[in-house]
Amino acid sequence: MQGSPRGRRHDHDAGGDPALLAAKAQLREEVWSALVAGKVARFPGARNRISNFVGAERAARRLAEIDAWRAARTVKSNPDSAQLPVRQRALEDGKTVYMAVPRLAEPNPFFLLDPDDLADSPRRAASISGATRSARRVAVGELPAVDLVVSGCVAVGEDGARLGKGGGFADLEFALAGSAGLIGPRTLVVTTVHELQVRPAGSIPTAAHDAPVDLVVTPERVIDCRAGRRERPVGGIRWSELTEEKIAAIPLLGALREAAAER
Repeated sequence: MQGSPRGRRHDHDAGGDPALLAAKAQLREEVWSALVAGKVARFPGARNRISNFVGAERAARRLAEIDAWRAARTVKSNPDSAQLPVRQRALEDGKTVYMAVPRLAEPNPFFLLDPDDLADSPRRAASISGATRSARRVAVGELPAVDLVVSGCVAVGEDGARLGKGGGFADLEFALAGSAGLIGPRTLVVTTVHELQVRPAGSIPTAAHDAPVDLVVTPERVIDCRAGRRERPVGGIRWSELTEEKIAAIPLLGALREAAAER
């Protein structure tokens, strides 16, 4: 059953321009509706999430053909079902995978998956439930420099502009990793999506904190966005753009703010 479009939006605790938030929400609904109408959304449904899609495995195989993937030893990935085939392939290829704990809801907000020390098969270990058996939780400071970042999208532009589900967690992960020196200006950021999620350049509304992607991989093609994408956000966490509700929901943010106040 599809999630209800009338449910509380994921950006309910987001700060920023209300008009921009509304434009993003409208585009999400358009994409989710297109996935449903095209009958390409997989369980647990399209709406209110990074949608799992028909062809996700083909997109993961296409990503694995890229030279940068072959060269990467360490991959940071979102935890959503749409990118499970990517995480599975990374473990099968002998790569260490750092997967965000859903909603960053732990003081140590990343799972560390070591391909040489898994309790289950790579496919099971790469799932959220499997990661609780095969991974240990680590803090941002325990992560090494990341070779490649996999980011989930609701929609993505041919210019690399990314639209998430509205929670802001991917951008927070990026800011945290960037401020810790784990992601640099040359770190490749990729996403895997269905063709129905791809939008023309300039059609996705963005805020200053939105991190773009470098490569868009669909089951049919690879789109290199690096020539036309906007600059990545710099400066770490933008505290002025976070609401108290958002900070309270993520233990790490509260701890970081307290540490900054003590300095």
